[in-house]
Amino acid sequence: MTKNCNSLLYQRLKAKGFRPTHVAEIGVWHPQTSNIYQYIQDSIKTTLVEPDPNSIVLIKSQFADYKNVTLYECALCDFNGRVELCQRESSTFVSSLSSSPALVNDDCNIEQAEKFTAEARLFSEIDDGTIDLLSVDTEGSEWFVIKHMTSRPAVISIETHGGIYVNPYLDKLQQWMNDNNYKIWYKDKSDSVFVLSGTISVSLIDKIRLFYSNLTIVYRAGKKRLGKIIGKLYGSIVSKPSVHQESRKSI
Repeated sequence: MTKNCNSLLYQRLKAKGFRPTHVAEIGVWHPQTSNIYQYIQDSIKTTLVEPDPNSIVLIKSQFADYKNVTLYECALCDFNGRVELCQRESSTFVSSLSSSPALVNDDCNIEQAEKFTAEARLFSEIDDGTIDLLSVDTEGSEWFVIKHMTSRPAVISIETHGGIYVNPYLDKLQQWMNDNNYKIWYKDKSDSVFVLSGTISVSLIDKIRLFYSNLTIVYRAGKKRLGKIIGKLYGSIVSKPSVHQESRKSI
């Protein structure tokens, strides 16, 4: 999660003439990296969800005077209770997940010091049914947000890919989108943005851009895989004792 305040999502929606009345972001990290930061600045009704205590402090400090912002200090899951999370740099993810960007792209080994527990809630308990723009970046748990969503936003942005990472619930997410009349609008380095049919038109130029985005994503994934293979081969060569070293051991 490393977006910047000049959000591509904001700019593209502005170009389409779309102005939401209720925006929500699940997995904020830092205020300035928020995918909906400009909408907060524009005084649009905002729902934020973030479980990491350090990020919560920053969010509260940044938006303390914003009456349009409601912050829920929890993780959205498939159950109510407590959940163990891991915080690694800009990634906060459920520690029991088999796949997240940090685990797949960076071979992250979860350390005890990175773990913390947070309240786990269903999105249906938070969603009031009026959200028309939703951004979800929960490092692999996005499906549990969508699964329990009450609203049917015009726009849904979800982290689905990045490097060699593919969202572990991508099939379920795509099926839900199909079943609920959503279509893909565009993709960036990590997110897929879906729009509800009849709300935002997907032009021919949008479709051409999506085609090239898909090619770029495949290229970057291939490059990342090749880099990891080369790194492993180099590591094995470096760690293997040389003939000279073996001869010295035998003396």
